[in-house]
This record gives sequence, C-alpha cells and structure tokens, in this order.
Amino acid sequence: MVILNKIYTKTGDDGTTALGSGERRLKSDVRVEAYGTVDETNAVVGLIRLHTGKDAPDIDKVLSRIQNDLFDLGADLATPETDQDLGYEPLRVTDAQVTAIENEIDRLNADLSTLRSFVLPGGSAASAYLHLARTVSRRAERLIVELAAREKINPAAVRYINRLSDYFFVASRFLNEKGEQDVLWVPGQNR
Repeated sequence: MVILNKIYTKTGDDGTTALGSGERRLKSDVRVEAYGTVDETNAVVGLIRLHTGKDAPDIDKVLSRIQNDLFDLGADLATPETDQDLGYEPLRVTDAQVTAIENEIDRLNADLSTLRSFVLPGGSAASAYLHLARTVSRRAERLIVELAAREKINPAAVRYINRLSDYFFVASRFLNEKGEQDVLWVPGQNR
C-alpha cells in the first residue's frame, strides 16, 4: 500500500531521488528519465480520456487499464533488478500485459483499411492526443532501450512500451472514423 502523508520531503533538493531499492540517483539519470517519461505518457493518456469517456467507452476502458499498467511500468523501472533482498517483491510488467495490448491492437486494426501513406497527427481531438501519446511513449521507449544497454531490466518492460505506441497509433486511426478521417501525408505537397 502506498501512503503519501507529506508531498515534499526536501531529500531531492540535492538533485537526487530515491529508487525503489533505496539507492539514490541523480534526477538526470537515464533510469529516472525513463520512468519520468513513462509518467509523462500517463499524463497524456489522461488528456485523451477527456475525449473518450462517453464518446468511445470501449477505448476509454482500455486507456484506464493502460494508465494502471504505466504505473506498473514506472514502478518496474524505478526498482533496479538486483540480487539484493529488498524486503518485498518488486512489481514487474508481465507478458500478460504485453499480450493484452497486442489483443487490443489486433481488435482495432481488424476494422481499419490498409494505409497507403503516412498519417499526420490530427482528425479528432482524441486522435490528435493519441498521436501525442504515441510520440511521448516512443521517447520513453528510446530511454528504456538506452537504460537496458547499461543495466539489466525486465525484457517485458521493453516489449510493453513498444506495443503501447503501436496501440496509440491504431486507436488514433480507429477514432478517426476507422481511418476515414485520417489526415494523410502528401509527399512534396508544398514544393
């Protein structure tokens, strides 16, 4: 259980933060950047949900699950894999969470026409925000991959964030009238 009685502790005033293992790292550390960008992705999902609640309840339900998964992912990344006894079992993203995202991608994508051009962010408000979530989650993925090159991390965490950006893309097309209102790139249009 998480208990937050006091919001500021002043322990980060020296530019460090505590990981789930108790170890302190600079706030600019790639691990902190990675889970911070996952948190940023979650904030964008909150913006998307302002446009999906009553208009797209099936997608809103998935987005609600994704927000919880993103907290799981943040907790996973905030706790380095170690042989040290932490006194608790760290929360890790699971393959079942990856599979759930894949199933949602397949479900939405089944109703979409084949793309013949790249899609520009836009269309409906929800779709535009989904593209924002896609780009922020791709940045999170780049940071997580960089972290994985330096330290051992849960491989399911990389798979989850990679699938998540794909979900955001497919959901954006789905909410653009199943791709009918997608804004397509026209190469060289303004030459």
